Amino acid sequence: MSKVDLSPRPVEAMSPRQLERRKHLIRAAIDLVAEIGVERVQMKQVSERSGVALGTTYRYFSSKDHLLAAAVSDWRGMLMTDLAAELRGSPVPLAGTDRVVRFVHRGMRAFQRQPHLAHLLVAVTVSTDPFASEAVDEMANAGRASLLAVMPQVPAAARSVVPHIIDAAWQSELVAWVTGRSTLGDAYLRLEEVIRVVLAPYAAA
Repeated sequence: MSKVDLSPRPVEAMSPRQLERRKHLIRAAIDLVAEIGVERVQMKQVSERSGVALGTTYRYFSSKDHLLAAAVSDWRGMLMTDLAAELRGSPVPLAGTDRVVRFVHRGMRAFQRQPHLAHLLVAVTVSTDPFASEAVDEMANAGRASLLAVMPQVPAAARSVVPHIIDAAWQSELVAWVTGRSTLGDAYLRLEEVIRVVLAPYAAA
């Protein structure tokens, strides 16, 4: 007897109505994380808050970890888009390295304004759920692409490793702040130092 495929439906295969349901689930998950914390959120609560039946919820997300990873991935993607738009609209254009420092610092400030999302991001990165891990990988790839877009001075030979280093430093500082091992002030200083050191060889470009 053939096995039934219980994998959640891929986003690219969803109809407009299904995408709307997915959006309601993600919004409900983020709201609940803000209200009661990552650990206390349950799929049933998300289902009830969103108005999507629990059984249907599992057609979109395989587990709580998968749902939360997708939620914070979507939120961070929108954040990166907003940060890039802000830089493009700045009345005073910034030079290469300063542009990257501003981008990352503004990103950290967004997590400062919504610390529950910083906690959520740190929590999902250690999930062993395969669909959650996939969402985290997609989030990381999108984040590195966004970083790369604000550092055109980096040559082709370094365009895979440089954003990886900066994004890894950003993630490390988020973890240190969320776990109380560092202050945001220290995080800003260390991130700027890392960015300037990493981009120094390409400053002339």
